[in-house]
Amino acid sequence: MNTKNIFVSFLAIATLLFLATSVSAGLTIDNVKVDDVEVGWNDVSVVAGETVSVEVSLSSDVDASDVRIRAEIEGNKVSVEGVSNSFDLIANQTYPAKKLTLKVPYELKDDLSDDVTLTIKAWNGDYKVTEDYILKVQRPSYNAEVLSISTSQTIKAGELFPVDIVLRNVGYNDLEDLYVTAKITALGVEKTAYFGDVVAVESEDNDDDDETDTVTGRLYLQVPYDAEAGIYNLEVEASNDDLTETAVKQIVIKNELPNVAIKSGADLLVLNPTNILKVYTIVTPSDEQLVVVPAGSSKTVSITAQSGDFEVKVFSAGELVSTVAFTKSADDTGKGTSITSPIVVLTVILAIVFLVLLVVLIVLMGKKSEKSEEFGESYY
Repeated sequence: MNTKNIFVSFLAIATLLFLATSVSAGLTIDNVKVDDVEVGWNDVSVVAGETVSVEVSLSSDVDASDVRIRAEIEGNKVSVEGVSNSFDLIANQTYPAKKLTLKVPYELKDDLSDDVTLTIKAWNGDYKVTEDYILKVQRPSYNAEVLSISTSQTIKAGELFPVDIVLRNVGYNDLEDLYVTAKITALGVEKTAYFGDVVAVESEDNDDDDETDTVTGRLYLQVPYDAEAGIYNLEVEASNDDLTETAVKQIVIKNELPNVAIKSGADLLVLNPTNILKVYTIVTPSDEQLVVVPAGSSKTVSITAQSGDFEVKVFSAGELVSTVAFTKSADDTGKGTSITSPIVVLTVILAIVFLVLLVVLIVLMGKKSEKSEEFGESYY
């Protein structure tokens, strides 16, 4: 009898506590939907890394002001949340659902799917209600992540440099026939390599080294010798029939000889910084000529053109590689008569002085001869 009374008393107390909690709560979470699918009654799955819409229907049996709603997806290492603006509720009224957006955290390292908790909280200064829901989070169908791009931070123009790439399959399905491309779009440099098949999850029972969810590879890129110094984007793209994923790393390119041709006095100095022989076409307003420059050397080209301002263009394999501005006077082209060189002026002056002295000497020698003849006649 005593046991029965105790049980009844306990049940009554529990009921009273439940009713007290319900009454004191004030706020009630009526319905929660994730991407239009109601949770609680359905097993809802979401995709890691994607953004989902969370709709919360809330009611109150009391007037409540400055109410806010928070939705939180709690992962093992990372949690994400969204909070609504403040709003007011009138007792026993129906309101449209409040919408929040959350990005599903990506923590599926070795599993294709796992459970996460969605916590909905509604509160103000007087009332609070909280509900938890279980969601299934799974990997996207096809997804590859570039874990690292390793290369020199600073690269010289003309240099052949390696790019080491580490890539992992973080999707739900295996990746077949995966290709990886490394490129510097601004320089027109690109290289592609075949990385093969990459499984979604490694099998511990499989001794086959090819069955791995992570692959590494190396590609070589050649920077043009005429590349301008600056900061460039090195892009790495992984692709097959099902996906295209891109990662970017910035590199610095230095160029101590940015120009293939430079002005050297009245002439043109043509450079070949490459490791192969180059044939350049030199084009001036009056003519054009072919110049052969051995690897790693230079050649001086005499420029003949009309006086004034003009440009000399240098082509390699039909592509314009350099433009040099020239300014020549009539004397530079051999068509003028004015003397501008100090050496020439000095030479002319010395020549005139020499001629004057020579004339004076001849005159003096003539007078001496006349006196000699006069003295000779007096002795006879």
